[in-house]
Amino acid sequence: MTAAAHVSAGTALRAYDIDVEDVTYLTHGDKAYLARLYRPKGAGPFPVMIDLHGGAWCNQDRTNDKVICEALARTGVLVVALDFRMPPDAAYPGSIADINYAVRWVRANAATLKAKPDKIGYIGISSGGHQGMLAAMRPRDARYGAVSSTSVPAGDARVQCVVLLWPVIDPIGRYRYGKELIAKGGDYPANINNVIPSHDKYWGTEAAMEEGSPPEILARGEAVEMPPVLYVQGDADKMHPRPHLERFAELYRSRGGSMEVALFPGEVEGFVTREAKSEANKRAATERILAFVHLTLS
Repeated sequence: MTAAAHVSAGTALRAYDIDVEDVTYLTHGDKAYLARLYRPKGAGPFPVMIDLHGGAWCNQDRTNDKVICEALARTGVLVVALDFRMPPDAAYPGSIADINYAVRWVRANAATLKAKPDKIGYIGISSGGHQGMLAAMRPRDARYGAVSSTSVPAGDARVQCVVLLWPVIDPIGRYRYGKELIAKGGDYPANINNVIPSHDKYWGTEAAMEEGSPPEILARGEAVEMPPVLYVQGDADKMHPRPHLERFAELYRSRGGSMEVALFPGEVEGFVTREAKSEANKRAATERILAFVHLTLS
């Protein structure tokens, strides 16, 4: 059953009150990295979604996605919204190593968190979507698993689903797309001028962007994990080119992966987590996300 069918079948989700708290999940040197926990009140154990904020790999923090984090938690999902290393603290693959560690941290602390250690997914926004997909595809990459501690050893960082909200799914493709728009001039999203320098800060080289591009990984035939994916985007989004979505979906499905694509008319980036052109679209997208998460992590 698809998430859409799950919704249309009228499946009722129990409503929970929630607690919200910040905890340190990781330290690098003398710097603590926080996770904001959105915890349903109840006996649990609960499935887990790890939230990865956007910001072109270089900006924003764990507080950005409050709307969708609260919506998930109120249906009985433990949400772990992460801070992770960004430039200048670390470039690629530092953030991916922190994200990989967070999965193992949840598993190591499952009893205290009232979490289901075998029911964990990522939800990522924009660059966070890219990072979630990359981490999900390569859970055993030695670079990504390089962070450990006495309480969180190296080990299994596989996840059971990924929700992508307008991801920068192809970093090298978006970089070249943005550079071309800037060179041509004329009418294009103003934020392109801000995100292209962030590509350079995080990735350093075009070769790194290509190495860490999920569609390029698939095109190269790399052996990867392929958990079920929900890909949400507005059809008027010019920051995240539609051809990149279509190519990734085709490659993922051709390799046997399950991917649902949910396009919403007239919407640009941010319509679920911030302001939407249509509140009906925002509600429908949120319901689709909730249904997918509960279906795949049930």
